[in-house]
Amino acid sequence: MSVLEQVTTMDRILQEITAVSRRLKGMVTAMTSLTLETKSMRSEIAGFQTRVTGLEHQMAIMEDHVHKALDKDQELLSLCSKLTDIEDRSRRDNIRLFGFPELAEGTDTSSFLRSVLPKLTKIVFDLPLEFQRAHRLAPKRKPPNLARSSPAS
Repeated sequence: MSVLEQVTTMDRILQEITAVSRRLKGMVTAMTSLTLETKSMRSEIAGFQTRVTGLEHQMAIMEDHVHKALDKDQELLSLCSKLTDIEDRSRRDNIRLFGFPELAEGTDTSSFLRSVLPKLTKIVFDLPLEFQRAHRLAPKRKPPNLARSSPAS
């Protein structure tokens, strides 16, 4: 190879090295830019994580409030039901009758009262008596002869 050819080859190699060097510098610049963007993104992600953690905490607090509100709502419904029952009872015209022998009413308290009240009050009612409710105050007791039955020997 001649000297001229060697110089030309060396010039081409030098040109190639220079081109590669320029490309590498461009890559270094791009990598530096990517590194900066990555750091910026990490910082933003850390901020998002902090905000999400705060939101999760607030959400847990709100869930507790919702559960407490639901419990209070159930309690309020129960109290409303009790109040309605108490109001209904206070609106009734109640009559209590004492002195009747045990089990005198039989199985139908309303029929018993329809037949006994006109006799006790000595009033003749034009219309048949009507009762909203008729019941005993104490539980029915078993007749004395059934309560003392002895077991078979």
